[in-house]
Amino acid sequence: MDPLSDLLRVVRLDGAYFYPVEAAEPWAIESVSARELVPRILPRAEHLISYHILTKGRCFAGLVGAEQVELVAGDVIVFPQGDPTLMSSRRIVRLDADTNTRAPARYPDTVVLGDKGSRVTSFVCGFLGCDRRPFNPLLSALPRVMHVRGMTDGWPGGFTCQLVDESRHRRAGSDTVLTRLAELMFIEVLRRYLAELPPGQTGWLAGLRDEVVGPALTLLHGRPSHTWTLGDLAREVAASRSNLARRFTELVGQPPMQYLMHWRMQVAANLLAQSGAKVASISAEVGYDSEAAFSRAFKKSTGLAPGAWRESRRTLQRSA
Repeated sequence: MDPLSDLLRVVRLDGAYFYPVEAAEPWAIESVSARELVPRILPRAEHLISYHILTKGRCFAGLVGAEQVELVAGDVIVFPQGDPTLMSSRRIVRLDADTNTRAPARYPDTVVLGDKGSRVTSFVCGFLGCDRRPFNPLLSALPRVMHVRGMTDGWPGGFTCQLVDESRHRRAGSDTVLTRLAELMFIEVLRRYLAELPPGQTGWLAGLRDEVVGPALTLLHGRPSHTWTLGDLAREVAASRSNLARRFTELVGQPPMQYLMHWRMQVAANLLAQSGAKVASISAEVGYDSEAAFSRAFKKSTGLAPGAWRESRRTLQRSA
């Protein structure tokens, strides 16, 4: 089991949304938090990850009120926490004029910024939905800004071209293709971020590459229904109980057995939302012998009984 793949599957990366921007200097655009855009952009999503792919020219981007970074063609900037963002042709920290918060339709609509001069900068704005509740350890481990240079070098280089082609021609299955392209882009950003993590970094991704915590995460994700104890897990990863508990807590932010409990609830939440399986079957699949014990744990974690959680998700999907 690859824990990163497992996590991305269970927190349901879904529903890509794109629009292209062409800008002539001088220009600037400020967006509200992604949370405020959810009802207009991806109503079924709990959380929006926003990103920009610069395809031509150069510009500056960052969080509103914070220092911007310079982007050149081929760069990608991702805002995992969905904070308000600012992009501009020159380095600023906040707009003086009215904020442009318009959410354009998906491709092929194009947003034009700046004066009527030559449009020297082009980029694609995108959003990707995912689950935040009941447990998404990846989001809490990611920074507010992720800047990847030269993203379009190598195999990701065809991403933007295919994105434009799929969006403008609107062939059968385009929505699914666009979502998969956005997922691939995000996963590649995560892989590059993981490869470049400095020593001493903490968080779920840092735990993946630790020689003790990484194998433990693999086991917990591979067999979430197993009746794990700290001793069993320590023996499997050839570590002492105290060393495993200490390193796991330092890197992941909670002890192994607490992590397992939270992860079981996320797996169960996904099954409740995506399948018609009975609650008793789902409780067994995530390691509970008693449906009543599972229901109590699930309600403690989410504030809703399993049946109520399932109905809330179905209502959300019907209203989207």
